[in-house]
Amino acid sequence: MNGPLHQRKGSWVGTVKAVLWGFLGVRRNADYQNDIAKLKPLHLIAVGLGMAFLFVLALILLVNWVAG
Repeated sequence: MNGPLHQRKGSWVGTVKAVLWGFLGVRRNADYQNDIAKLKPLHLIAVGLGMAFLFVLALILLVNWVAG
């Protein structure tokens, strides 16, 4: 199986890449399975929420710049 969650060794860079690919919706199955085996779910959630917040903030700033 994938091993215990506390023994997974995933990097923050790998987590960010996985979240970015998830935002795009494009990912090979082999890479997806590799992410599942290596990355911690809590890290994925934290990075995903942070990136979603930054995306919304960027959209708000863009709209204010264009409209203002």
